[in-house]
Amino acid sequence: MIILISSEKTSESEIETLHQLFEAGLSHFHLRKPDASLDEHIAYLNMVDSAYHNRIMTHNFHKELCNQFNIMGVHLEEAMWRAQGDRLEDYVISFTSKGNIVSSSYHEPQDLASQAVRFAYTLLSPVFSAISKSDMQGRGFDVRHINKDIVGMGGINATTTPEALKLGFKGVGALGGIWNADDPVVAFVEMKTAFAKANT
Repeated sequence: MIILISSEKTSESEIETLHQLFEAGLSHFHLRKPDASLDEHIAYLNMVDSAYHNRIMTHNFHKELCNQFNIMGVHLEEAMWRAQGDRLEDYVISFTSKGNIVSSSYHEPQDLASQAVRFAYTLLSPVFSAISKSDMQGRGFDVRHINKDIVGMGGINATTTPEALKLGFKGVGALGGIWNADDPVVAFVEMKTAFAKANT
């Protein structure tokens, strides 16, 4: 599994590039635009071919976007799932009962390991020093002892993908490793090839 997180700000060529990434085999796209309004999220999704909506996870406006679009599901960033407290499982079920999936983010392996609520997959970061955030130092998490579908984030590109899989990650997630590349589609295909090779 390779996950791509959107850039926070939308560039002029982003939608066109996103379509090319979907065509190249991108299966999980996380729409994360923290400063964008609901209307801006709706406008963004309306620009994406509806054939690809079922590959999109949203970080914001969960209920509104799931009700309006046939998207894959919702993602709970750490502050959001923590804020749910004892209501977390009910919140997750409110989406899974309607056919959506729910994923979440963590920054400490022990928090992830002890979480009783089951998610489709979880993001753990930073594994390596981040490409998109120069001040985020990688921590080289080894998750081979945790029996969950964990996706490694932070410093992920074609070169570091095999290293992440050796640490026990079932998938990898990219942001800067794709969007900051000279050709994001080529960078994704290289990552996909590295992932497939490391899994054989």
